[in-house]
Amino acid sequence: MILITGATGLVGSHLLLHLLTNNPNLAVKALYQSATKQQQIVAWLQYKNNTINVDNVQWIQANILDIPALEAAFANVNYVYHCAAIVDFDPKQKDKLNKVNIEGTANVVNLALYYNIKKLCYVSSIATLGDPKPGETIDEQCEWNPDQYNGDYAISKNGGETEVWRAMYEGLPAVIVNPGVILGDGLWQGGSAEIFNQVNKGFPFYTKGTTGFVAVTDVVTCMVALLNSDIEKERFILVESSPSFQEILNNIAQAIHKKKPTIYATKFMTNIAWRADALVSLLTGKKRTLTKDAANASHSISTYNASKVKETLNYQFTPIKKYIQSIGTEYVTYSNK
Repeated sequence: MILITGATGLVGSHLLLHLLTNNPNLAVKALYQSATKQQQIVAWLQYKNNTINVDNVQWIQANILDIPALEAAFANVNYVYHCAAIVDFDPKQKDKLNKVNIEGTANVVNLALYYNIKKLCYVSSIATLGDPKPGETIDEQCEWNPDQYNGDYAISKNGGETEVWRAMYEGLPAVIVNPGVILGDGLWQGGSAEIFNQVNKGFPFYTKGTTGFVAVTDVVTCMVALLNSDIEKERFILVESSPSFQEILNNIAQAIHKKKPTIYATKFMTNIAWRADALVSLLTGKKRTLTKDAANASHSISTYNASKVKETLNYQFTPIKKYIQSIGTEYVTYSNK
């Protein structure tokens, strides 16, 4: 029996699709919070593959902070994919980030230890990686540097990862994946889907910063392969390439038949923008759309090295431009509803 936390999120839902497509009789427990979203994911699974048996999924409404409900979900479970997390860069969400991403992860790994789970796969982030040596790219050896500035999201994910490492040294067989920005189709709500939504609205600005990007299908394929292997006490960067934000925006615009952004947003412009956004949020209570961390990250040049997972699994990632083109049709269909 497999347990998936965060089963209605981008990674969790695609993991469900991957598992049920490749093993129709697999018994899976899937945690969710919103009944509406759970129903949407079930419909999406059937839309993506009408031959899979969604009746094999035991849906459990539980929060990873609710220990009694979470403990009940662990009954008869052998393997765990811990995908549940909050991705938010709004400073107002600091306490919630720490609560879910650190304390929630501690709850999951503590129960995994208690129930002698055979193996756990934890979805971390490239945000937990430190800076490389001059002239080198970021790899798994780039350790977290507490002395450098780290955003609230990065701190919370590092805290969650620390809980998993602690559990591993207490005897839990586990593996960690560190994906870059994950792109994928689905409900097109939140996360990286907002990049598509902004381009669809005619977003005119771009920056020239770079970071790691990866297709969600590659993320879940690697997760399953790593969980099914004998590998433990290891972490793996999951990144296809490190294109500029301008390249990604242009590729999305081309895929969904929209105009490419044409205005270069300088550091000066983004600094003004995040301050204006903070003021609007303060006066109106609206959720932040651009934070200081996000503005700075949009200009940062970060290049990631995923050769470890490529060599370990003999795996080749889907070119991110090709993947964006493939899901562009799905997005156009969604946006025209």
